[in-house]
Amino acid sequence: MRRLVLLSLLLLPLASRAQDASAAIAKVSPAVVRIEVISEEGGEGRVRRQTSVGSGAVIDDRGHVLTNYHVAGRGAAFLCRMADGEELPATLVGADAMTDLAVIRLDLARRAPGARPLAVAEFAPSSELRTGDVVLSMGCPAGLNQSVTRGIVANPRMIMTRFVGQMDLDGESVGELVRWIGHDAVIFGGNSGGPLVDLRGRIVGVNEIGVGSLGGAIPSDTAKPVAEALIRDGRVRRSWTGVEARPLLRSQAGARGVLVDGVLPDSPASAAGIVQGDILLSLGGAPVHAADAEGMPDFGLAETSLPIGQPCEVRLRRGDRELAVSLVPAERQPRLAREAELAAWGATFRELTAFSARRLRRPDTSGVLVDSLRAGGPAELAKPALQPGDLILRADGREVRGLADLREATRLALAGAEPRPVMVGIRRGEADLVAVVRVGPETDPAPVPRVPKAWAGVSTQVLLPELAKALGADARSGLRVTQLVPGGAAEKAGLKVGDLLLRLDGKVIPARRPEDAEWFGSTLREYDPSATVALDVLRDGKPLKVDLPLAERPAPPSELPTVRDLRLGFSARALAFDDRQERRLGDAETGVVVTRVERSGWADLAGLRAGDILTDLNGRALASNDDLRAVLDALAAARPRHVVFRVRRGVTGSILECEPDWAALAAAEAR
Repeated sequence: MRRLVLLSLLLLPLASRAQDASAAIAKVSPAVVRIEVISEEGGEGRVRRQTSVGSGAVIDDRGHVLTNYHVAGRGAAFLCRMADGEELPATLVGADAMTDLAVIRLDLARRAPGARPLAVAEFAPSSELRTGDVVLSMGCPAGLNQSVTRGIVANPRMIMTRFVGQMDLDGESVGELVRWIGHDAVIFGGNSGGPLVDLRGRIVGVNEIGVGSLGGAIPSDTAKPVAEALIRDGRVRRSWTGVEARPLLRSQAGARGVLVDGVLPDSPASAAGIVQGDILLSLGGAPVHAADAEGMPDFGLAETSLPIGQPCEVRLRRGDRELAVSLVPAERQPRLAREAELAAWGATFRELTAFSARRLRRPDTSGVLVDSLRAGGPAELAKPALQPGDLILRADGREVRGLADLREATRLALAGAEPRPVMVGIRRGEADLVAVVRVGPETDPAPVPRVPKAWAGVSTQVLLPELAKALGADARSGLRVTQLVPGGAAEKAGLKVGDLLLRLDGKVIPARRPEDAEWFGSTLREYDPSATVALDVLRDGKPLKVDLPLAERPAPPSELPTVRDLRLGFSARALAFDDRQERRLGDAETGVVVTRVERSGWADLAGLRAGDILTDLNGRALASNDDLRAVLDALAAARPRHVVFRVRRGVTGSILECEPDWAALAAAEAR
């Protein structure tokens, strides 16, 4: 009895904690969503698309969902799955790379009539967290249904040290502003963006990273104001001074402040007279306490929160003197502009930002940076070849101040039907170069013009001496019929499988070795397709003569024209005779053969593969190139939300689907 009482006393706290966790889970889980994302990123001369999955939480009744920048910041399309299975598309409201946060908004107009009100998660101050507090990590790992892991706060103000490395997103260092909540509630892949929750069922953080066995969450005290700014303005406005700061050196132990590691030219700090080696003591009257790496995010927040455009006093130490200078912060711009693809160049480009212009020691932001090149594309084949990092300043005699100018030069160059050489002025390092780029649309290789060849519709094997002996045939050479094309010339002439062909037009067929397997077909191709040849045949040991009228050889796949669709990203052609033979397709079976699928295009995201036989596109059957062109043009005009591919693959079939961003495709075509 005593042991039983003791066991009950031990279990009571555990049961109580489990009950607390259950209540928190029940409160928050209806607001947790799985986010399927189609994101876009430049590389290899293209803007490539890829699918990924992450997590988020609904934070207001208007359908705003808070997640990570690395989940949604480059998203082109979103589909969110709620805890009860409801699925809703969403759009990007705003994203902030510096804190790795983003907000998307559910399309509530797509909800069914009478749907229950959205569950909304509430925030709690992360400043109240203490080491040892119990937290719950919630999300949708690997795109599965929701999961919860439990742990404790290991460090409520964790930073990225130099031993771990930096976390950069589109040129921004997340650790400049963020102190993570370190915890051991396991974060699985796909949990990124999901909420970190306290036992009262409130968001205290947004899960983001893993460091060893620890998870890291962006504190709610950081996430909540960023989310509010994104919802209100679509961006977060921050001040910028041009100071590159670092912790004090060990030889400066005992001092306070931060060390100026560098000052960007033509920046507010440079104008204020701040120089490398200065120690910043206060900003706008607020003391700077950061003397080590632990305090640098606090300095970053103070620096980026200064009033934009308003003079503020900066006190600093320079050698043995303490100085005060007046600094006017500017508005901070992104470090890197987003990539843009110009298919006619086979390259992606970026505009200069104020930051990248200073890095390149440019007087202004005029010009366009080459970001990446497609292998074998016009930019790579230019004379001399363009390189990533080149700055294009002129194109076709026009000044290039930004992407709009380069697009206009491209439009004029594409006015003709054929690619045209364009002279480009580029800056590479300290050198000014000129190059010639043959700008024009990428095309599939033109089919080789057909030359009519004779054909009989028969397959054969060499009559080897051993085979002739086994068949009881008194012949030293010849061919054995192995296959007849249904309805072909050989079948119509009366040939049968098993016939031995000994003479062609009175001459002995000299096929006696394995390497003579192609003799019959190659010899017939020398005849006129309208000719008739005479065959001496041995059938079941009896000789007979067969007159074989020849026909024109059907076009092989390599000689058939293709249809290329740049919108969905695939090429296809009509079924060839060889396709039907190899895949055993009857004459009544129709479709077009997919010959190429553009990497990361919409067709690729749907799962279409080269070699598939596309039989139906959005409910319309395909039997020819003309059918395919007509359906593709109709889709571009109608812009349906879903495009469905019905394909034959192997011995079975498959039904595939994608949701193209028609607006983005139209904008790209207009460029």
